[in-house]
Amino acid sequence: MARGSGLGGRGWLTGFAFLCGVSTAEAHPAPFSYLDLRLDGDRLTGTLVVHVIDVAHELGLDPPERLLDRTEAARIHEALATLVNGRLALAADGRGLVPRWSAPVPVPERQAVRLTFDLSGVPLAALTVRAGLFPYDGFHQTFLNVYEDDALRRQAVFDADASALVYYAGSVQGRAAVVATFVRSGIHHILIGPDHILFLVGLLLLGGGPWALVRIVTAFTLGHSVTLSLAALGVLSPPAHLVEPVIALSIVFVGVDNLLVGSGGRDIRGWAALGFGLVHGFGFAGVLREFGIPAEALGWSLFAFNLGVEIGQLVVVGIVVALLAGVTRLHAGLGRPLAVAGSLVVIVAGGYWFVERVFFTGGA
Repeated sequence: MARGSGLGGRGWLTGFAFLCGVSTAEAHPAPFSYLDLRLDGDRLTGTLVVHVIDVAHELGLDPPERLLDRTEAARIHEALATLVNGRLALAADGRGLVPRWSAPVPVPERQAVRLTFDLSGVPLAALTVRAGLFPYDGFHQTFLNVYEDDALRRQAVFDADASALVYYAGSVQGRAAVVATFVRSGIHHILIGPDHILFLVGLLLLGGGPWALVRIVTAFTLGHSVTLSLAALGVLSPPAHLVEPVIALSIVFVGVDNLLVGSGGRDIRGWAALGFGLVHGFGFAGVLREFGIPAEALGWSLFAFNLGVEIGQLVVVGIVVALLAGVTRLHAGLGRPLAVAGSLVVIVAGGYWFVERVFFTGGA
């Protein structure tokens, strides 16, 4: 979503930027900066174009047009480089980079100056960019293009509310960084999601042989993997105010079913895990969207997030099964009372979440 400095990426967003600029105050016709970053192996180069009005304001220069003279522009080299490095943060695989910017070159037709940098010997798996160049202007935006091997791979716009952008390189190292990042995110989400954990606990309270438990967990995995992928790809994405109450109802259902099975009903935990796993997948997808799915590594990020969810899920399953087995070893007669008590807790918690999400939070 950025226009480069003669480097390409001049799509509809260029026209959009022009129109926005026309609508702003006459004193500042174009409150935009343009940043192009190019990755080529272990080399990172960048081009930044900034408006002379912004530069003059920050450095206390008047009139701004004096910066369109090459000699005047060269005089502010160090001051402008220090300013930019203080407000444009670049990191390679989590390690901060400090570019050595070239002397500003006037670009009179754009009422701007252009700076460049060239960093070699920087292995890049994940490039993180944060930009807040001119905070004095609440309308200011920085348009970013990221190129890899001369192909435009990512576009973004930084404004006053923008967070960091992470670009994952198409190399083996880049894919490894994607996997590591999203596996951690998947594990984190399942372990801090009490509704997902309680659903799993409810499914496991009645115990069963190893293969029965494997079938239940596998069914849940299949269910949420399908809908997580569909939602993340934009194929099907029901709103949270519908998904979250149904997740709560799934917890109530499992608790009630446990009580019915104990009274002679049929054990349908596998089917419940599969069916409600579809709903829980939409819940996972909501978190994944908030986290941000890198367009350049969509498949790998989906795979890694799912893998992380499964790892976290197996941790929960292992702990619950071990605790239940320990209790029954101490006293075989405690198994059924524990399942009943646990199921009642599951029902109460699920019911509470359902009421909260329907009547108080709207599933948010």
